[in-house]
Amino acid sequence: MSIWSQAKEMAAKTPSERNRYVDFLRAVSILAVITGHWLIVALYYHDGSLNPPGTLLAIQPDTQWLTWLFQVMPIFFIVGGYANAVSLESAHRRGVGYAGWLAARLNRLVTPLLALLLGWAIFAVLLYFWDVSGGVIALASRAALIPIWFLAIYIMVVVLAPATYKAWRRWGFASFWVFAAGGALVDIAFFAADLRWAGWSNYFWIWLSVHHLGYAWRDGRMGSPVRLMSYSALGLLALVLLIFAGPYPLAMVGSPDEGLSNTAPPKITLLALAVFQFGLLLAIEKPMRRRLSGLRVWAATVLINSMIMTIYLWHLTVMVIIVSLAYLAGGLGLGFEPGSSEWWLTRPLWIAVLYAVLLPVALLMAPLERRARAPDAAVPAAARQVGGAVLICLGVALLALFGFGNAPLPGLDIAAFLMVVAGASVSGLLPGFR
Repeated sequence: MSIWSQAKEMAAKTPSERNRYVDFLRAVSILAVITGHWLIVALYYHDGSLNPPGTLLAIQPDTQWLTWLFQVMPIFFIVGGYANAVSLESAHRRGVGYAGWLAARLNRLVTPLLALLLGWAIFAVLLYFWDVSGGVIALASRAALIPIWFLAIYIMVVVLAPATYKAWRRWGFASFWVFAAGGALVDIAFFAADLRWAGWSNYFWIWLSVHHLGYAWRDGRMGSPVRLMSYSALGLLALVLLIFAGPYPLAMVGSPDEGLSNTAPPKITLLALAVFQFGLLLAIEKPMRRRLSGLRVWAATVLINSMIMTIYLWHLTVMVIIVSLAYLAGGLGLGFEPGSSEWWLTRPLWIAVLYAVLLPVALLMAPLERRARAPDAAVPAAARQVGGAVLICLGVALLALFGFGNAPLPGLDIAAFLMVVAGASVSGLLPGFR
């Protein structure tokens, strides 16, 4: 049976009460992130060498406004909030405790991550013995491992989800505003008092507040389409004021402005963007849910969601492989100066080729993502799982920052990789450690 036939069969069995729009937004947001990553990278083969990769946002600053469309990670966190709320409610009905719930969530998130990191660890070792310089290994691995930053924070958001959902059910929007206020205060300290180190705590304040919007959606607390459009307008107004009357950069992705970024660390602008995007998207939920009742669109959504973590984690690895092969072939397809009319005209072909290569990779690796825990598998203690998750996130954060091959401290990349493996072992995610 073909993968499309399987998707249609799964789609036909979907319970009528499922909110298909949640899955649709998850799929669309991930495809937007992937396409945006492939588009933003500015590679140029000239005079027999590949110039150091830059970003389109720096080469053509007038394209930075596009990041307001392609920065859809807020949508993914909102969808995550909705999905975590549904999952927690289901676990409560079935009498599944925190440890059992967390074990299932970590299994889905961490298993495909382990495959990616193991693949890059082996590849880095092979490149080292082929006398490839540490700088080249680090450049390639860092480029490929950019997507894992998301898991470094999202795993901790999941670990905290039962507590934050309980806060939401007790205090409602007051709990949301606590997180939002925390993010705003951190930004004030960042800009007014030059406490740059404090900004890193916004990985929690900002993303937890965005995640809370998913709880509000699940509880039907966002109101009518008219009210949602007013929320969206307020979010857009806040975003415009923060950027054009405040100290924030225009781009919502990357760091085209040296030393300043809306994402690293996160700023309150991401919350304003989340409200702007979410208000618009939720205002059209009813007609979109009717559209998703058709089998074809829903089957496509099911297919993408069945391998969503896999395609997200591997899409930049695919790009690194294609670029490496093109370089070895004398710069095939890389000879267009980024930002030129020729470069723009070839982007559709560039993206189509990358998707054509990503699909078989995803089909090969996606079964790991769908591998469920055995029903009779022992559930590790909650404290053990939380400790393992912390180790995983620390290791992932270091690898996202430095990659393999050229860490600022000797052996830091190896230590980071071992942190992830140790965390997975402690959490019972590796065979023989459950």
